[in-house]
Amino acid sequence: MNKITDTQELKRVASQVRRDIVRMVHAVQSGHPGGSLGCTDFMVALYFNILRHNPKFSMDAINEDVFFLSNGHISPVWYSVLARSGYFPVNELSTFRKLNSRLQGHPATEEHLPGIRIASGSLGQGLSAAIGTAQVKKLNQDKHLVYLLMGDGELQEGQVWEAAMYAAHNAVDNIIATVDVNGQQIDGPTEKVLSLMNLRAKFEAFGWMVVESDGNDMASIVKTLEHCQGLAGKGRPVMNLMKTEMGQGVDYMVGTHKWHGIAPNDDELAKALAQLEETLGDY
Repeated sequence: MNKITDTQELKRVASQVRRDIVRMVHAVQSGHPGGSLGCTDFMVALYFNILRHNPKFSMDAINEDVFFLSNGHISPVWYSVLARSGYFPVNELSTFRKLNSRLQGHPATEEHLPGIRIASGSLGQGLSAAIGTAQVKKLNQDKHLVYLLMGDGELQEGQVWEAAMYAAHNAVDNIIATVDVNGQQIDGPTEKVLSLMNLRAKFEAFGWMVVESDGNDMASIVKTLEHCQGLAGKGRPVMNLMKTEMGQGVDYMVGTHKWHGIAPNDDELAKALAQLEETLGDY
């Protein structure tokens, strides 16, 4: 697909994706808008600028980059970005979370939705899958990269740290992992539920190269991911600690865990859409 290099155009795509998100969860009064909105800029930058990918899609992903979404509950943003970048018809977004839809609340593979390679949403597992895929690419002498997005709350899962230790020990240096550091999870702020303390120091202690970024600044995201690409292949895995605001783009949703898994009502939807420009046409 054609790469979008203009920051303002990427922002226009992000505005439409945010409209898709709030409309999708509103239509079925179910879903996770907060984290989806917070990660929209990252996902748009990834799919429309950074990833070397093919919307025609093959499960083996030979000679293309691979992306895994570990925090699968933010499926609305992923589905929107996949549709808007050509993986399936945009009007299929209207089937989100409905019976017999390929767009289930958490991404699944049995529906054979293009772009989805593993079922996700059972938190803590995505890093392991991404590392395994990265090792396969090394074995196949495929120079493409593996990307992963995790939530900060899921770092409370022990499997993440086993995988992090494994990746560094085995010099899996063709993976670029990102943590959405929004400080919120379903039960409240991460600092109150189970403090993550100094994530940079932790990942560095586990042998990773670590960068920090602003996940709600489009130009910064692109620059950071390009920097991460330059760090790949240097003997250590790469971690991008990305600060975002949950609910970014909709003023009454910003910065609170309350919109982790709650859908807007009719009035709240109208308020949200008034803040988000329709740029690519609603589905």
